[in-house]
Amino acid sequence: MAESTVAVPPTPRARVLAVGEYHPPLGNRDALRLDFNENTIGCSPKVCEVLRRISASALSGYPERESVEAFVASHLQLRPHQLVLTNGVDEAIHVLFETFLGAGDELLLPVPTYAMYAVYASATDAHVVTVQAADDLQFPFENLIAAITPRTKAIAIANPNSPSGSIATRSQIVEIARRAPRAVIFVDEAYYHFHGETVIDLVGKIPNLFVARTFSKAYGLAGLRIGLMAGPMESMGWIRRVISPYSVNSVALACLPAALQDAAYVDWYVGEVLAARAEFESALDAAMIRRWPSRANFVLVEIGRRHAQFVESMRAAGVLVRDRSSDPGCDGCVRITIGTREQMRQAASALRETMAELRRSGESR
Repeated sequence: MAESTVAVPPTPRARVLAVGEYHPPLGNRDALRLDFNENTIGCSPKVCEVLRRISASALSGYPERESVEAFVASHLQLRPHQLVLTNGVDEAIHVLFETFLGAGDELLLPVPTYAMYAVYASATDAHVVTVQAADDLQFPFENLIAAITPRTKAIAIANPNSPSGSIATRSQIVEIARRAPRAVIFVDEAYYHFHGETVIDLVGKIPNLFVARTFSKAYGLAGLRIGLMAGPMESMGWIRRVISPYSVNSVALACLPAALQDAAYVDWYVGEVLAARAEFESALDAAMIRRWPSRANFVLVEIGRRHAQFVESMRAAGVLVRDRSSDPGCDGCVRITIGTREQMRQAASALRETMAELRRSGESR
C-alpha cells in the first residue's frame, strides 16, 4: 500500500515571492473622495442612459471588443490594429511587461511614480532599476538617459506623473526612444486631459513607443475598469497573444462610445478641475504649505512628520486625501485630488482647520 503524504500549499516561483504587495486604502470612503484621483462627480449622463438600457440578455454573452476598439481607434486617429482595449491601464502594464520583459532584462523606472509598474515588472524575470528625481520632483531626464544600458528592455513614464504632477516633454520622450531603440518606451497618459499634451500621434511613427490611456479619470468610469494601449501594429499582435480576449466586460464596452461622444461633458469637467486647481493652489500658498507644480488633477503637498495625523484629521473633517510619505523622495508628503471648485473650497476649509489643529496640538506638547 502506498505511503500516505500530507498535502501542503504550493509555493510560487521565487520572483512572485519577492513581489511587494500593493494595498490601496479602500473602504469607509463615505466622504469627499480626494484620495484616488477619480472624477469626483461622476460620469457623463449619456453613459447613465446607456446603463439603463442594458438588458439581461446582453449580459449573458461573452464581450466582443473588436467593433468598440475600431471606434476608439478612429476617435484617436489610429488604425484598429494599433490599439487594444484593456481592463484599466493596470492590465496594459501587466500585459506589456509579460510580453517583452525576460530574464536579464531591465525596466528603467523614474521615481517616485505609480507603484504598479514595479509590482508587475517584479513578477517577471526582469530587474527594476530606479532613477530618483531630485528634490523638485521634476522628470529626471538627464539621469534617466545616463542609466540606459544594453540590458534596458523597457522604460515606463507616467505623463503627467503621480504623485508629483510633473511631466516629461514631447522632445524628451522622443529622445529617450532614440537613445534606447531596443527598449519598449511605455508612456502612461492616464492624466492626459488635465495636461493637454500627448504623444499618441507618434504611435507607429516611433517603432518602440507604446501609449496608454484610462477612462477612470476625466471620464469617470473607474468602476467599469477600462483603458487602452496603443502601439506599433506588429508589436500589438504580440500583445493580443498574451491578453485575455474577455478581460474588458460588456457593460464597459457598451458605455465607452457614449463617454467618448460626450466631449462637451469631459471638456466641462476638465475646465472645472483646472480652475479649481488654480484656486486651491492659491489657498495652499496662502497657508504657506509647500506644494509641487502639477499638470494633473491632483497636487502633492509637504506636511512633514505629522503627515499621518494630517490625513486622519482631514478624514474626520469629511475629506479623504492620500498619504504618499512612503514614496521615494516624498517623506512627509500628501497627495490631494482636485475636484470641482465647490468641492475644493470645502477641502480648503478642512485643510485650514486641520493645520490650525496640528499647530495647536504641537504647541500644547
